[in-house]
Parts: sequence; structure tokens; C-alpha cells
Amino acid sequence: MNSPLFGTAGTSESFKAMGYKSSAQVPEYTAAMGLDAFEYQCGRGVRLGEALAKTIRAGAEARGIYFSLHAPYYISMSSMEEEKRLNSVDYILQSAAAVRALGGRRVIFHAGSCGKQSREEALAKALDTMARMQAALDEAGFEDITLCPETMGKVGQLGTLDEVLALCKVDKRITPCIDFGHLNARDGGWIRGKEQYASILDRMAEELGDERAVNFHAHFSRIEYTTGGEKRHLTFADTVFGPPFEPLMEVLWQRRLAPVIVCESAGTQAEDAAVMKGYYKALAGG
Repeated sequence: MNSPLFGTAGTSESFKAMGYKSSAQVPEYTAAMGLDAFEYQCGRGVRLGEALAKTIRAGAEARGIYFSLHAPYYISMSSMEEEKRLNSVDYILQSAAAVRALGGRRVIFHAGSCGKQSREEALAKALDTMARMQAALDEAGFEDITLCPETMGKVGQLGTLDEVLALCKVDKRITPCIDFGHLNARDGGWIRGKEQYASILDRMAEELGDERAVNFHAHFSRIEYTTGGEKRHLTFADTVFGPPFEPLMEVLWQRRLAPVIVCESAGTQAEDAAVMKGYYKALAGG
């Protein structure tokens, strides 16, 4: 990828308003909104039938839509119960099969929470689970599937920038999902402009030192937060809480970075993703 791809997590409220009725129409809808990426949501479990996946894949390939998939929310890489950690490996295998059926390669997932253990203990368990996940993928023939651990928005969750980068160091194929809204929310709204975005991108480049810092995965939305971090996702029309998207687009353009940017606005994700894409294209002279 030579420039960012812009897409959505699931469909906006406009999907049904525009007359679309089936998930099979997602590629058509995505293209109609002027976008080039889509993140299929399996947060409540992987329940994608073979026939539907085949139809979606054909539609996506015909329109050049890049598909990724969000794995179940109940993955817990850091659980104090080994059974839950082993189950998490199975959920990743299910997600890998589903994203391949869609013609995609990236599986995005949450690492879990710290619970009653220290952050260090939680991370140690997550690192072990991460290694097991990658080994399981390779053994099952999914070595081409890219695991993308996500930065998280609540203080009690495992998912600071450094924690996610540590997980990515388990294998050179593991690529970070940088959720800028989450990072802003968990630290009290600290992202205000290009300087803060640059510090995140610099840290990623320093720690990974390869193309993963160029072609990373990203989530973006404005998010309301409290002292505990993330409270709820907002839309671009909600301007009390950040972060602002414009300085991020400017830094991405200046550095010629090419992430897949998935918008997670509350109900207007396609419209807001289109706004980001339009802003970026204007910077690029197109």
C-alpha cells in the first residue's frame, strides 16, 4: 500500500437508509460511500457462513475493497485462567478462517484486562498467549494471516501503546492496531495536534523498526472519556471530546505512511471515514 486506505467498522446507519438489506451488499455500499476498506465485525462470535463469505469476497475483489476482521471481544490473552487463554487461541483460529474466506488477511483483537494481577503479570501471560496464537496459525496453515493487537481505551485494560508494541515483538509478522481514540481516552485527552500523533508514530518506528510502522492498522473515532478512560464512541459532529483527525492526516501525508484506517464513529462511521479520506486526498493534491 502506497497511501492510506479508509474504511469502517461495520456499516453506518445510512446502510439501511440507502436501501441496503444484506451483508452481501457491504462491498457495494462501501464503494458507494467512496471508501476502500471494511472491517467485518465478529465481536460476539464468528458466525460467517461459507456462501455469504464467498459472495462478499467476490464483491470486494471486484471493487478493490480491502477486508479485515475484528475477532470476538471475549478473547482474553491475560486471563488468570489457562482455559480462557487457550480458548482465545481457538477464537483466533476461527477468525483467521473467516477473514481468509473474505479475502482479507488482518485479524484485529483486544488482549484483555489486567484483572486482579499487576500489569507486568498480565502482559507476561499475554506474551505467552501471543506466541501460542502465532504458532497455532502457522500449524493450521494460516501463516499468511496477520495478527493485529489493538491499543485499548480503558485504564484497566491491557493495551497501552508500549504493551501492544511488546506483543508485536513476539513475531515480525504481528502488526499493531493503533486506536488513536483509545489512546487519547485512556490518558485524559492528551492528543491535541501533530506533536502527539508524531510521538506515537515515532515510538512505533523505534520499537518495530520495519514496514509495520508504515503499513500498520488503525482505528479512529472521537471518544468520550472519564478518569477510567473510554466511556463511549462519538461522531465527528461531537466536538467536545477528541482527538482531532486533521493533524493525523497531515502527519501521515508528510511521512508517506500507509495504514488501513478504520473509522469507528457511532453510527456515522462511513460518512466520517469519507471526510478523513477527502481531507487526506486534498493534502495529497488529489
